[in-house]
Amino acid sequence: MTEPAITPELVTKHGLTPDEYQKILDILGRAPSYTELGIFSVMWSEHCSYKNTRPVLKTFPTKGENILVGAGEENAGIIDVGDGVAIAFKIESHNHPSAVEPFQGAATGVGGIIRDIFTMGARPIAALNSLRFGELSNPEVRRLFSGVVGGIAHYGNCFGIPTVAGEVYFDKSYEGNPLVNAFALGVLRHDQITRGAAHGIGNPVFYVGPATGRDGLAGAAFASQDLTEESAEQQRGAVQVGDPFMEKLVCEACLELLATGVVAGMQDMGAAGLTCSTCETAARAGTGIEIELDKVPQRAPNMSSYEIMLSESQERMLIVVHKGQEEAVKRIFDKWDLPWSEIGVVTDSGRMVVRHGGKVVVDVPAKKLADEAPVYFRESREGTYMEGVRAFRLDGIADTNDPASDLKKLLANHTIASKNWVYRQYDHMVRDGSVVCPGSDAAVIRIKSDSLPITKAEYAAKQAGQPAPASAPIADKFVAFSVDCNGGYVYLDPYEGGKAAVTECCRNLACTGAVPVGSTDNLNFGNPHYPEIFWQLKESVRGLAEGCRAFNAPVTGGNVSLYNQRGALGAIDPTPTVAVVGIIDDPKHITTQWFKDEGDAIILLGKPVDRSDPLQGMGGSAYLKTIHGTKNGLPPRVDLEAAKTLHTTLLGLIRAGGVKSAHDCSEGGLAVALAESCISQLVARDTPRLIGATVDLSGRAAEASGPSPRVDALFFGETQNRVIISCAAVDATKLVERAKLMGVPAVKIGVAGGDKVTIKTNAAELSVPVAELHDAWWNSIARAMA
Repeated sequence: MTEPAITPELVTKHGLTPDEYQKILDILGRAPSYTELGIFSVMWSEHCSYKNTRPVLKTFPTKGENILVGAGEENAGIIDVGDGVAIAFKIESHNHPSAVEPFQGAATGVGGIIRDIFTMGARPIAALNSLRFGELSNPEVRRLFSGVVGGIAHYGNCFGIPTVAGEVYFDKSYEGNPLVNAFALGVLRHDQITRGAAHGIGNPVFYVGPATGRDGLAGAAFASQDLTEESAEQQRGAVQVGDPFMEKLVCEACLELLATGVVAGMQDMGAAGLTCSTCETAARAGTGIEIELDKVPQRAPNMSSYEIMLSESQERMLIVVHKGQEEAVKRIFDKWDLPWSEIGVVTDSGRMVVRHGGKVVVDVPAKKLADEAPVYFRESREGTYMEGVRAFRLDGIADTNDPASDLKKLLANHTIASKNWVYRQYDHMVRDGSVVCPGSDAAVIRIKSDSLPITKAEYAAKQAGQPAPASAPIADKFVAFSVDCNGGYVYLDPYEGGKAAVTECCRNLACTGAVPVGSTDNLNFGNPHYPEIFWQLKESVRGLAEGCRAFNAPVTGGNVSLYNQRGALGAIDPTPTVAVVGIIDDPKHITTQWFKDEGDAIILLGKPVDRSDPLQGMGGSAYLKTIHGTKNGLPPRVDLEAAKTLHTTLLGLIRAGGVKSAHDCSEGGLAVALAESCISQLVARDTPRLIGATVDLSGRAAEASGPSPRVDALFFGETQNRVIISCAAVDATKLVERAKLMGVPAVKIGVAGGDKVTIKTNAAELSVPVAELHDAWWNSIARAMA
């Protein structure tokens, strides 16, 4: 194949600026080949290099006493959870591919994040996802939504990993550019941590997994540009095609190979494929690497160097093996009926050298390519829309005169409604470790001894036909995790919205009985070249960072996804998604959100309404959007010190015993949280357990010492730092007094029981049969998708 001439037009087509191309010339001391140009294009894309965001990302807290592998070091972060056991976890995006081909885009997003986990030597044991779509009244949105959920279900179910948690938001801003953020978590022992580095001069380099095709070509570069109708059509070939059964085999073969002790380094071929895996492993080790493309398994005839190096075909791994141990690779991968090929060697040159057809087609300094992409300090400027946001008041918004109808509408809002249409397509029980499944504030997974990868000693004994050596027993561990971000909040106030995302995630963990140990984030934004967009990014990261520091949840890694905008539809709401992982020491402390018994007392922790907020918690609320059709006003403030006190107090109450349920107040406010506590328990797949509640928010509960708050603010305002708990009636006074002693406002507001949800204030009352509320909440999405 004749390579095209390198012209300014070709350089621009590859997403490189004239200055960047000049830097390439300076590095090479010559013009690049066509393949080298493509390699620089993908490795210097935002997706791989973070060239627009690296200075901002450095502001995150990344250190902690339990962190074994930190942010930016490897494919995923790793945190110690005691007894020599660790967890590896990360979240990443597959937004652009899912917008173009929703099923395969979402499926391969799941596959990619799973590979990031077992690349570290960990066995993947759980997954979650964070999704954003336009409104379901749009047929195209319904197609995207169905395709994405189907792709996630297909890959996770076939691979055999439980998808146990997630979130889905619907808003017009995501109409042209849905967001698909995938998270995976795995477990391993400390001595099983594997590095993605090409150590050992002279060590052979193996390609393992299926053959390379033309699918996924330059996908990283595609994800680092605005999505347009033209680019979407042109880049359908940039969407990978996944095979979850193949990935399962690759995972098991890699974990078995690691147990032999022959692996010097391992890296998955994710974004930028063979390019990324070779240059990054060499750069991390300070070595060089040479590979021969004629030895790379190929499933298409006459593939060019450019195509082989930039393909993002799935389920492929690069493994560096200790010299002399090549037979172990061949034996194990033959056993698993998987392709393998010895394609290269580790060198001391510091360069990535690629040969094809007897010629050198790439010769680039590995570190320059992997670690020294240009870094930009983008201009940031507050958006002019913020003036209107700050000026917004409730004066022109009539107070509710039908709170019962409003509550049903809010529960049917697709963002608030039950996501059972989604999670019923996922296997969330496979591997038998799921303790709290989808439907509560956070999921909980049990780490059992058989969850861990096989050790070297166990493997050696197995090969010798001997009993496995006795090892110290590992007590079951319980890991909780949740993912959150209210993009509307972030749009209306990026800093407070960022704080709110972390705070809600940690509040969900506290409601489950867990203490945060680490976090991972996925920053989804529009084009960073627009100062207003970059201001949103900087401010939201400032809020995220403060929240992570406050809750001692250091960031262990993550992903940046920019250019999420599409033509006249504009940019998405800024969506810095954050997932937080926590530990529960005692299974007796695992708590769920639904009320348990008739006659139990219902207690509110936190203030019913923030009187210092002129919008009384209504700014950016689901109520304003659903009932009044407006997304405006500064969202409720987040007091991080008050939040820490609330979470610590709640955990103390749970550990002391007596707390039967705990549910945080978020979208839809107090009335929605109370209703969810009544209707969210399932006793079988399609059988809910409904329990009513009678609640009085008048008098002390409404803080009547000042001017009476608006009725809609009491019912549906989203004042932060509030949790509803339930307990036996006899324990209510004791729990309230303990909370107050810790500095948390607390009051008994009602009693669980009956077949209605009744909520009374000084000025209004609603009373609705629980069955009606459940129907509106449970069936809303299914009806829209019918």
